[in-house]
Amino acid sequence: MKKWLFFCMALIVVFNFAPHDALAYSYGDPNEEAVAEAYKEMVAKLENNRFDEAKAIYETVQKEIDMHMGPEPSEVILEALEKKDKQLVIDSMRKVLVLNIARRLENVEKNFEKYDTSKRLLAKAFATYEALSPVVQEKNRELDQKLKKEFDQALQSLGNPGLFGVGKKESNIEQFKKSKETILSSLQKEFKLKSLEVGHFSESDLERLASAKKKEWTDLSKVKNWIPLIVIVVIIGAVVVYAVRKKK
Repeated sequence: MKKWLFFCMALIVVFNFAPHDALAYSYGDPNEEAVAEAYKEMVAKLENNRFDEAKAIYETVQKEIDMHMGPEPSEVILEALEKKDKQLVIDSMRKVLVLNIARRLENVEKNFEKYDTSKRLLAKAFATYEALSPVVQEKNRELDQKLKKEFDQALQSLGNPGLFGVGKKESNIEQFKKSKETILSSLQKEFKLKSLEVGHFSESDLERLASAKKKEWTDLSKVKNWIPLIVIVVIIGAVVVYAVRKKK
């Protein structure tokens, strides 16, 4: 009987000190985010002007992006890749990451009472921010530190259900909402997004592409842009010659 009691006590101690997520159903590594990983790989390829390889990487996450963020991001990114506009691709991918963080944090709030789910979603949001962190840090080190602190506070706000009530910590959704608002408003301003809602991805980037397309078609320094003019001149010339010969 004593041995059995000792075994039960030891089991409780082991479960209590084991990572809580390890006891839950696994959906993969919660600290990895596919879109963030794709962004890092794309940047590496673009640094060497390997646009086709960057496009292939983007296509591995395009379905997920289209599903959750609408068609606008892919419209901008794929056309920018086609035009070999490296900076526009990178800037647009960074905006996608901000939208992805917003999506994850929104879902944390919706699933706030589901500890394992909300903690996993928050881990993915933070993994996404870690991909952006070097960019933020380069411009504003204090902001980077502030955002990381807010992510920590968001994690604390989830509380902890403990095991059999041992180590239980109450959650605080109001604290989470404050951290979420700080994180999203800061990122929206830093990466110049008009809105974090689907359908408002990047109107300025769409306008930039439209402007580039218009400029390209009117740029007479490019030989291909002379072709339509030459065709028109030839047609007009043929009509004039035909009319002159007909009069004769």
